[in-house]
Amino acid sequence: MPEIWQPGRQAELLKRLEALRPETRAAWGKFTPARMLAHCADAMRAGLGELPVKPKPGPLRSWPLRKLLIYVAPWPKGAPTAPELIPEGDPDFETAKGELRSALVRFVTAGPAGKFAEHAAFGALTGKDWGALTYRHLDHHWRQFGL
Repeated sequence: MPEIWQPGRQAELLKRLEALRPETRAAWGKFTPARMLAHCADAMRAGLGELPVKPKPGPLRSWPLRKLLIYVAPWPKGAPTAPELIPEGDPDFETAKGELRSALVRFVTAGPAGKFAEHAAFGALTGKDWGALTYRHLDHHWRQFGL
C-alpha cells in the first residue's frame, strides 16, 4: 500500500496536482477543483491538529474495520466526510492549490513518527496509518478529477 512517507510519493502527488485546472470537471461528486483542494488541505490540517474536527463515534474505530478501510477496501465515490472538511463557497483556485501544497509539505515533514490528532471517524491512528490514509485520500480525489 502506498504511503505518503515513501520516497517519491510527495513528488508524484505534486506532479499530478499541477495537471489540475480550475475548469476540470469531476467524474463524480459535487466538488469543484477549488473546493476539492480546500477539502484535501483541511483533511491534512485536521490530521496535524491545526483544524479541530468533532469525533464521530462508530464502528470505523474498531481495529479490523479501520485497517480494512485504510489499507484494503475500495473507497466509495461520494462517501460522507466530516462537516468541518466541506468548504463553504468556492475558494480561489490558486490560493487553494497553494494551501494544499503547504499542508502537504507540513504533513510529510512531520513524518511517520510525527504527532497527529485523532481522526474524526477512525480515532487514534499510527503514523503508518496516517501515511496510507492520506495518500489514498489524495489519490481518491486526484482520480475524481482525472489526475
